[in-house]
Amino acid sequence: MFTGIVTDIGTIESVERKGDLRVRVSTSHDTATIDLGASIACSGVCLTVVDKALGSVAFDVSAETVSRTAAGMWTAGRRLNLERALRLGDELGGHIVTGHVDGVGTVAEIREEGGSHRVTIAADKALAPYVAAKGSITVDGVSLTVNAIADTATGVELMLNLIPHTMAVTTFGGLEIGQSVNLEIDVLARYLQRMEALRGQG
Repeated sequence: MFTGIVTDIGTIESVERKGDLRVRVSTSHDTATIDLGASIACSGVCLTVVDKALGSVAFDVSAETVSRTAAGMWTAGRRLNLERALRLGDELGGHIVTGHVDGVGTVAEIREEGGSHRVTIAADKALAPYVAAKGSITVDGVSLTVNAIADTATGVELMLNLIPHTMAVTTFGGLEIGQSVNLEIDVLARYLQRMEALRGQG
């Protein structure tokens, strides 16, 4: 379980093919305090620590995970938003995040406005029932508020506001138009949509 509040930016140091991908990521977290088997969200993807060294941790990334996450994500040199798993008593600063990617969006527009950045992300129509204005969404592991939404012929567009602090402490400082991003819908929206679907069958 996570909150969508990024605590470090890591960089993929190496990618090896060992059946699955073995991905080693640099981190400024004290790896002595990270147990093998611990969960860390990597740009919104919950992964299990399978090895560690001073200043880095390693994960096994399955073909299934690669197929469901942002294009080009699992390559050496890629910067990742990192968040360690929530512990009992920690502050819930964002919203409840599971680290399971629901879909991949594409950055359609980035516009500077009053020191902040307005970002529009185009997503698949399947995600449309789960997002709402002023609701929460996780983008590359970052908890954000949806300012507005617009349904399109092919999907849905999410309008987000990124303040300077968010740009500085996440990988969003290097965000580009056309870039793929991992999206996770609010878990509460998932359950509400399921309840509504079942109600219609009654």
